[in-house]
This record gives sequence, C-alpha cells and structure tokens, in this order.
Amino acid sequence: MRILVVSDTHGQCGRVYEIYKKLAAEAPLDLIVHCGDYSSDALEIQARLRVHVAWVKGNCDGGFGDDNWSILETEYGNFLITHGHMENVDFSQQNLYYKALENDCIGAFYGHTHRSAYTQVGDVYLMNPGSLTKPRDGSGGTFGLIVTSEDSIWGKIYRYDDFMAEGGPGGGPGTQEKKKPKVQGGKLRSMLNYSDRF
Repeated sequence: MRILVVSDTHGQCGRVYEIYKKLAAEAPLDLIVHCGDYSSDALEIQARLRVHVAWVKGNCDGGFGDDNWSILETEYGNFLITHGHMENVDFSQQNLYYKALENDCIGAFYGHTHRSAYTQVGDVYLMNPGSLTKPRDGSGGTFGLIVTSEDSIWGKIYRYDDFMAEGGPGGGPGTQEKKKPKVQGGKLRSMLNYSDRF
C-alpha cells in the first residue's frame, strides 16, 4: 500500500490537493490517513479526490472519548490511527507506543503536536506527519508517506517546500536522504569558536 499521512490541516486543504496530485503522478495512492483537526477536512478531501480517507477526530473536533481511534490494516501489519491528545503525545510517545502494542499494531499514526516525527521504538513505527498549514517546528509544513508490502515497510517525512520544489517524491527502500545545509554562523558564532585563542 502507498499511504499519504496528514494531520492538523485546520480548514486549509489546498496543500493536500497539491501533494496528492504530485504523488499520484508518480504512482497511485491507495489511501490517505488524516490524524484529526479537522475531521471535516478529511471528509472534504475524500469527496474531492475520490480516494478513501481513514480519519479520526482531534481535540478541535471534540474527540475526547476513549474510543476516538481506529485501526488500519495493511499487508505488513496493523496501524493505530489517533490524534494523540488523549495519549499525551505533547510530553511522550510512551502511551502511544503501549496503545499500539495493546492493539497488536506494528505502528501508529498521530498528530496534535504540529511537529513531524518518524521513529521506531522496538518493533513499533511511530509517525507524526506534522502540519501542512500550521507547523510549529519552523519547517514550513510537513506530511508523511508510508509504503508497505507483505515483507517490508518504508516511510519518510517530507517538507512541503522541498517536495514541491523537487522533481518528484522518489523514495523507497535504500533511498538517500537529502542532507540539511550546514549552519552558517555570523560574527558572534565566529567569536565563540575562536574564543580560546584570545
């Protein structure tokens, strides 16, 4: 399966449509996962793109019940979908990790923090696609892509600006990641680096 993962669109779906068009030009997408805030965006995306969207309610949707999560079945294994506010992801991924294990999931998709993350804890994959419209990490907006088969899983977080500027998503197992540019310093940084010479 080839899955686009988004979250925290907060009423602004334009970038999702741009990303979908570019991803679908390379290879079909089987599904979009929307991790909440707003659930109405998930329904709008599904109606406009005519692709299935698996979604959950976020805190801005009033999703405060114990049952505000779902399970996505893939050929590699099941994924928990949640917004993350009920699992306290602002402070730790621990509750999310255990909830995935308790539900026989090999991974979890979540949002809420507006900060992207893709990590593996033990045998559990945890992906937060961040937010395309209201990022809190200085990224300019992010989303995730997951590709599964019967014997493999591959995932990546993309920055919207970089993705739209490049020729295509590429990616897959063995793909080289784009290196971040080296931080350039100013006069203060130079002084600190050479302070032992005075």
